[in-house]
Amino acid sequence: MVGWSALMVAATAPGQTAAVSVFIDPMIAELGVSRSAISTAYLIGTLTGAVAMPFVGRMLDRFGVRRVMAGIGIVFSAALCSLAAVSSIVGLTAGFVVIRMAGQGALGLAATTAVALWFDRRRGTAVGIVSAVGASAISLAPVLLESLVADWGWRRTWLAEGIAIAVLVVPVALLAMRNRPADLGQQPDGKAADQTTPPRAIWGVTRAVALRTPFFWVVTAGIAATGLLSTAINFHQISLLTARGLSTVEAAANFLPQTVANLLGTLLTGMLADRVRGQWLIAASMTCLLAALLLGTVVLPGVLAILFGLLIGTAGGSIRALEAAAFPRHFGTRHLGAIRGMVTSVSVGSTAFGPLLFAGLYQATGSYTPALLVAVPIPLAVVVAALCIRPPNLEREHHERERSGSATG
Repeated sequence: MVGWSALMVAATAPGQTAAVSVFIDPMIAELGVSRSAISTAYLIGTLTGAVAMPFVGRMLDRFGVRRVMAGIGIVFSAALCSLAAVSSIVGLTAGFVVIRMAGQGALGLAATTAVALWFDRRRGTAVGIVSAVGASAISLAPVLLESLVADWGWRRTWLAEGIAIAVLVVPVALLAMRNRPADLGQQPDGKAADQTTPPRAIWGVTRAVALRTPFFWVVTAGIAATGLLSTAINFHQISLLTARGLSTVEAAANFLPQTVANLLGTLLTGMLADRVRGQWLIAASMTCLLAALLLGTVVLPGVLAILFGLLIGTAGGSIRALEAAAFPRHFGTRHLGAIRGMVTSVSVGSTAFGPLLFAGLYQATGSYTPALLVAVPIPLAVVVAALCIRPPNLEREHHERERSGSATG
């Protein structure tokens, strides 16, 4: 399940900003649209896709991972193929809606939720491995796509991605994925079911209860801050880094240090999430994001560019691994899809505004420095909030209420 889920997270790459960024300049040139117009289309597409995430989460709770993931794969593939024929900003916006909903949001949500349902004691480590492998593939995708776009053109590359998703995601969803360990007569963490011991009851608070906890909103704020700012940087990365003296190839290759840092940050955070309070991990992730924003104002080719990529990758990988590992522990798994669907909705929605914000400030000032500086207070505020809250212990409260109810009965 870890291997298949990691593959499914990797398959979200065509809908992720890092991969989409490779298509931006060629599409601007051929379609004759402005950078602000294409950023607005991306905003509309991302926001519309975000609205569907709570619905996808509820579907995961109701119908299970297999069926929902197969449906996502079909929709995602069709949208990628349709982008190969786009001829206007309207069609481009419609394509962005579906690939952001299905790829950037729904497919990743389904894959990481599956892992959370299959693990308990080792959940953090399992989620860390899945997120690290998947994120590494996502970060490497721009390097491959840069070559494909140069050789095949952006239209044929979109089509190739659509075919690859159809061939990969749907068969894996239907033939390899399983909804819960009980489907194979197992328990979480790969244990065989003990026939002499009653199975442990699945517990979990409702989404409404989770939304009333400060911890939920601090983690969600960290996810949103990372989505907003890393998406803005990645979307305009070629333009931002070439303006600082890097070549186009060097700017695209900066996704490589992001990949390494994302991998290591995700693995480390996944392991630490089983042992360290989440508030400290949130603060560390946001500190990396804050440092990346400041470094982006002075980045130059060489060591600074590599460090810039390392900080972005660490921030993104660590906060996503924390959320995927911590929420099942603190909120349970009974309604996990609905809870994580809400987080994913906020996350996907936050990514809509970053590209347009950076594009607007760049066109007004001729530099990305004002946009980077304007964003600095966002991760700083999350750091302060994280240090002021404590994670809830709702499982203990849940079991105490059950025991109290049994005793009363």
